[in-house]
Amino acid sequence: MGKLTLTTFLTLDGVMQGPGGPDEDTSGGFEYGGWVVPYVDEGMMEFVTELFGRAGAFLLGRRTYEIFAGYWPKITDPADPVASRLNGLPKYVASATLKEPEWAGTTVLDGEQLQGEVMRVKDALDGELQVHGSGLLAQWLLARDLVDELNLLVYPVFLGTGRRLFPIGGLPTACDLVASRTTPSGVAVHTYRPTGRPAFGAIG
Repeated sequence: MGKLTLTTFLTLDGVMQGPGGPDEDTSGGFEYGGWVVPYVDEGMMEFVTELFGRAGAFLLGRRTYEIFAGYWPKITDPADPVASRLNGLPKYVASATLKEPEWAGTTVLDGEQLQGEVMRVKDALDGELQVHGSGLLAQWLLARDLVDELNLLVYPVFLGTGRRLFPIGGLPTACDLVASRTTPSGVAVHTYRPTGRPAFGAIG
């Protein structure tokens, strides 16, 4: 049985929108795309290489899938630790509108039966079913306690606007910290394992 992991780049104020480039995701009038670029360093890439090395398959939302499908199939170097995994491993897309995906190895999951389909795929894996970005899908999975581990890469910048991973009204969830590191450029990489509902009390 595999496990479902969610990996997201976040600002200090929790924004996950458009990390990779100015035009990646401008929905809602977002103007600050590409905020991870000044902080990309060897430490970050080392973690990303380790992460993709654990992948057994990928689960993506429609928007993230289209971004990936427009770029990664063009990277054909078999030694590339990201492209080789994305191009070579199964990819599953949660979408009610995508009918004929062109990226080899892609399967569209039935949106009406998504929870059962995700569990079926995960249970059949030897490795991680990895979700990258995919904000709406990530929130949907978190709201149903379907995420086994979260990898949060927190960048030393805050933007004041943009789509956030954890929305108001989300499911309250406690986590254990599994691993933590900091890259030379100041990116804090935290891996958390959800443990259920939080406990509450009064100090003193």
